[in-house]
Amino acid sequence: MDKQQLQTVPDVFRAAFRCYPGNAAFTCLGQTLSFAEVDRYSQQFASYLQHHTDLQPGDRVAVQLANILQYPVVMFGVLRAGMILVNTNPMYTGREVEHQLRDSGARVLVVMANLAKPAADIIANTSVEQVIVTEMGDLHGFPKRQLINFTLRHVKKMVPEFSFPRQVSFRDCLRLGNNNPCQDVQSKAEDVAVLQYTGGTTGVAKGAMLTHHNLVSNLRQVSDSIGDRIQEGVEIFVAPLPLYHIYAFMIHGMLLVASGNHSILIPNPRDLDSLVKAIKPFPFTGFAGLNTLFNGLCHNDSFKALDFSALKLTTSGGMALTSDVAELWQRTTGCAVVEGYGLTETSPVLAFNPLNGVRLGTVGVPVADTEVRLMDDAGNEVAAGGAGELWVRGPQVMKGYWQQPQATAEVLTADGWFKTGDIAELSADNYIKIVDRKKDMIIVSGFNVYPNEIENEVGKHPKVLEAAAIGVPSDKTGEAVKLFVVKDDPSLSKEELMAFCRENLTGYKIPHRIEFIDALPKSNVGKVLRKELR
Repeated sequence: MDKQQLQTVPDVFRAAFRCYPGNAAFTCLGQTLSFAEVDRYSQQFASYLQHHTDLQPGDRVAVQLANILQYPVVMFGVLRAGMILVNTNPMYTGREVEHQLRDSGARVLVVMANLAKPAADIIANTSVEQVIVTEMGDLHGFPKRQLINFTLRHVKKMVPEFSFPRQVSFRDCLRLGNNNPCQDVQSKAEDVAVLQYTGGTTGVAKGAMLTHHNLVSNLRQVSDSIGDRIQEGVEIFVAPLPLYHIYAFMIHGMLLVASGNHSILIPNPRDLDSLVKAIKPFPFTGFAGLNTLFNGLCHNDSFKALDFSALKLTTSGGMALTSDVAELWQRTTGCAVVEGYGLTETSPVLAFNPLNGVRLGTVGVPVADTEVRLMDDAGNEVAAGGAGELWVRGPQVMKGYWQQPQATAEVLTADGWFKTGDIAELSADNYIKIVDRKKDMIIVSGFNVYPNEIENEVGKHPKVLEAAAIGVPSDKTGEAVKLFVVKDDPSLSKEELMAFCRENLTGYKIPHRIEFIDALPKSNVGKVLRKELR
């Protein structure tokens, strides 16, 4: 496929459907969809949106799915109907879902039944007009579909009671969509394709507007960096990272689709035994993961017993790759880990280690058509050999934050430079080393956690006077959240506060440790000095 001719994300997958109809595209829980089947189902879903709702091109559709077969079908269906995909974390609490749905103005939500309760509790407070509910086995054949769905609902009791005012099943959508032809909408390159939510120093999640041009440009850049290591139509990649995360979205939803290749979707990567069972039948050639997952797998006996003879490419992103884990993965699998770097706001890849020149401890060199420079706090470029905030400019840099012009202006200059908030060093031959973060962001297993969001929630507890969150090193997750709390009521216990956090925060945001202190260190203008807490 000639990627230079492609202008939009639908151009990418429609070309793949034409070129590789018989190839396996996605496998999950033992069921495989070919490119032709994904094409047919995504047309049916797009047709449903066009003929059975009053949505128009440019309207937002929120998708809250784990890595199941329905995800690519829904993703391609939304985009070919000219609508904007709003990727939503299935682990979100009701409060978090509500913010994202309200902020994006999503009019339709697609959600997994076993994860629907938090959304059901808040849906009346949002602009969502219809909810499409899917069960895990909905794209499996008979009778396996019934067996999977029955087991989850009635044996494992994983589907809590919920209801939405206007609810329709995913399978009904496909059935109704099959009655009318899909009208593929010709989006423009500058149109927003995806709203990808990311946090900020204010603790309020913002929607990064990623255009078709951003995403297709990054597809070309990643393809250029990887070169011929990925051949057309012969690769099998393990997909344990969530497709709602932009790193996995680019690898499995863009790069591997464009090259006619096969992704093995892992719905729950925390269940390492199930992950190993899912990939064991396949001579997988690629693995896209992150540091904590690599570490966990290399200590799993079943994983170590797998046949790695076909594995030729392992990519790492989302969080820093440690040298000990990189070396352990190579000893275990015989395949070196190639680390890259990027952000939600950059679609995401900014830098990647050359495959013939991997340099551990760096995130590689800038991808094609990407400029980088290091800046000090006064806005001056840092001299060679120094460290400064990494600024980048390239076609993959977002259009801005959705309906947030002030927040956009804080990170995007008038001439197109994006301020990453990461402190970096640049070698003479252009290798980038990330040495610190200017922002207070904490990265837990590749997920961004913003201290202010945690502090805002914890501050709602009636017995808390004030709180501050920082990141501390963790062998399991890279970083973990530590919470410092000043009590307003002496009776407050760590157990009570931890229970409150579990109720109001997504799992990876829950503090790993809580420490009660008499007062938080502050500047003379009252700003909490997290540096002193660290």
